[in-house]
Amino acid sequence: MAIEKTANDVAARTLARADGTTIAYHRTRADERRTRGTKVTLPGIIFLSGFMSDMTGSKALALETYARTRGQAFVRFDYLGHGASSGRFEEGTIGRWADDAVAVVDELSDGPQILVGSSMGGWIMLLAALARPERVAGLVGIAAAPDFTETLMWNAFGPEIRATIQRDGVYRQPSDYDEGPYPITLRLIEDGRDHLLMDKPIPIACPVRLIHGAVDPDVPYALSLELMDRLESADVEVTLVKGGGHRLSEPQDLARLTNAVAALSDQVG
Repeated sequence: MAIEKTANDVAARTLARADGTTIAYHRTRADERRTRGTKVTLPGIIFLSGFMSDMTGSKALALETYARTRGQAFVRFDYLGHGASSGRFEEGTIGRWADDAVAVVDELSDGPQILVGSSMGGWIMLLAALARPERVAGLVGIAAAPDFTETLMWNAFGPEIRATIQRDGVYRQPSDYDEGPYPITLRLIEDGRDHLLMDKPIPIACPVRLIHGAVDPDVPYALSLELMDRLESADVEVTLVKGGGHRLSEPQDLARLTNAVAALSDQVG
């Protein structure tokens, strides 16, 4: 059930979940186009944001603008505890945020979809594609970070930080991207272990495009190369951006992203 949202973002709508929480979202409906008299249906696009990010970021908005120019369906949304959605961030886990993404695929989109995941969203898109293989026609990852709670957090934390998480249930990690710290909960770490993907082949067969900054300080580009090897799809391409950092939100980065989504849309549509 979708209702108008009246707080925070008046233009957003909300999708009610069975547990009483709500997902805030923006949805652009598809327009049919005709090429030489033959109707062509482009896949929809769903943007999945990163850890403590939301649907108002530059990549999400650039893709929305692109989708409107092509008449292509598009959805951007906030996970539980993010942006304009309900709940506290500390209540969220990888499994719960992946469930939010699957709910968006099921209830806010029709037909084949291209999932575009940024950072943590790259992990979420993989989990959603595994849950709904018949609905996902392609994937585009920007600094995709599967398994980051284990490899980039827990394994990188020293004994004092691990002890804090185990004792207090949370560690507040300083961030270069926000004024406040990021709360890293024991629940997040433990749930992440139930959704690890990089220790085995990943049975995803659709085309995948991975874009990664060569000097990303947060998610090493080697992770995209490893992900390419883990994916069972025979159609996987990795683009390394010389001098590119983690966010890849400069104008040339956004153009690269929209071009990749456009090419993949034409391929699978």
